[in-house]
Amino acid sequence: MTISGRSVLITGGNRGIGRALVEEALRRGAKRVYAGTRETLAHNDSRVTPLTLDVTNDAHIQAAVEKIQSLDLLINNAGLALYDDLSDPAVLQRHFDVNLFGIHRMARAFEPLLIRSAGAIVNNLSVNALAPLPVIPAYSVSKAAAFNLTQSLRVLLAAQGVRVHAVLLGPVDTDMTRGLDIPKASPESVACGIFDGVENDEAEIFPDSFSQSLVQSWRGGAAKTLERQYAALFEAMAAKSSSN
Repeated sequence: MTISGRSVLITGGNRGIGRALVEEALRRGAKRVYAGTRETLAHNDSRVTPLTLDVTNDAHIQAAVEKIQSLDLLINNAGLALYDDLSDPAVLQRHFDVNLFGIHRMARAFEPLLIRSAGAIVNNLSVNALAPLPVIPAYSVSKAAAFNLTQSLRVLLAAQGVRVHAVLLGPVDTDMTRGLDIPKASPESVACGIFDGVENDEAEIFPDSFSQSLVQSWRGGAAKTLERQYAALFEAMAAKSSSN
């Protein structure tokens, strides 16, 4: 998929990676960019359509579906990251509501439009989906669950022509990582890497130098091998069922 001439919806589009994704989509010639935010957003490019969109709010999502007539690319970027120690179940629930169920709500709501356009879903996740960072364990757990959801949607929607990408982000210089004294990629470079990955049809997108160090071990590792085996099994079962 090339971004030029496409219609793109980006959640969490008002700051950090989301804002950088909006600008990069415009730079690549997107026809329409829907920027979903919980707060009012103004943009001087007429191709940008702001949407009031909290991914935990079903009414917001339904209103967005009714407003968007055509969609090629859904980027689930909205996320929550709080420092915790897993002592409060409510904190874990908050992370799951945004980072897991927010993706699920959006994917299900916009599935008909994406099937119609043979489009794609991009879920912005984290390398913490592969191994937890102990200072933000609730976030890490929710991203691991969201990665599994992404892999499942990839197989389930493939037959309907919709591609599903997982973005495995390393540390990025945003408000979420302000308390972490570690090297960080810029939101702009990450946004560029994400769209490069979509245009190159990469199932897992590693858009920064930290995550890039994991590419070889991931693609040749046991977890990816098992994912491919399960996908092949599912496809074989589906083919057998349709022939009966």
